Amino acid sequence: MRLEPLGNGVEVYVTDAHHFSTDTILLAHFAAVKNGERVVELGTGCGTIPLLLIREHTPKDIIAIDIQEEAIGLLQKSIAHNLNKADYSVSPSGRSNHTIPQSPVGDSSLSQREPCARAAIIRPVLENIKNIQASLPAGETDLVICNPPYKLGGSGIQSPDAAKNIALHETECTLDDICAAANRLLRFGGRFVICQRPERLTDVLSSLRAHDMEPKRLRFVQGRAGKAPKLFLCEAKRGAKPGYMDVLPALIIEDENGFTAEMREIYGTYKDEHC
Repeated sequence: MRLEPLGNGVEVYVTDAHHFSTDTILLAHFAAVKNGERVVELGTGCGTIPLLLIREHTPKDIIAIDIQEEAIGLLQKSIAHNLNKADYSVSPSGRSNHTIPQSPVGDSSLSQREPCARAAIIRPVLENIKNIQASLPAGETDLVICNPPYKLGGSGIQSPDAAKNIALHETECTLDDICAAANRLLRFGGRFVICQRPERLTDVLSSLRAHDMEPKRLRFVQGRAGKAPKLFLCEAKRGAKPGYMDVLPALIIEDENGFTAEMREIYGTYKDEHC
């Protein structure tokens, strides 16, 4: 277990089994969280995305769900670590399969506090997303985020590490399970953001529409100009009508000088530690 800096003083505990990649940072940026929003992340892993979101913004709260106890444990450690750095007196409560830990009540000063103190609004939940109806209220979430397993269950090379297998393959949940959960959580007009490999674009768009979420923003990610995309980012809105979708110019990660200017902007203060 080791600490990785995310910028603005925020840090996350990672392990070889539970860590983050460039995809994680791109998805957190693409989500474009707004201050005061209620956010749920499905399959949070070690909790990098919630911690990236508080780096520069103040959502109302962030519920971070994962089925793996080790992952939730890492996020709890990260929350406590960041609160200790901020000398913040309220510690996160323990996880529970069926009870959502409560954020500090009446703390209107979170938005004025340093980013580390905003870790208090992150609420880890150990749960299978198929069972969220037992844990989370329906129709109250503004933004749902998911960096899902990229491979179908049983496809590709299987990892001997169970945690990595769950992260990479649809062994514990399918794309339809994820979209069904997002649909249940979101308010009308709420947003769902997801990333996936280009070969699964049809799967994602079909599942979104099947669960009353209309794709409205799409962006492909390329390693370099002229190369085939390796990832796409998609935003859908619950209850929106079919019609216009904003297909953004491709995001290019590197050029002849290293990271592109846009990538360095996306990395933000994270780049000061890693780039």
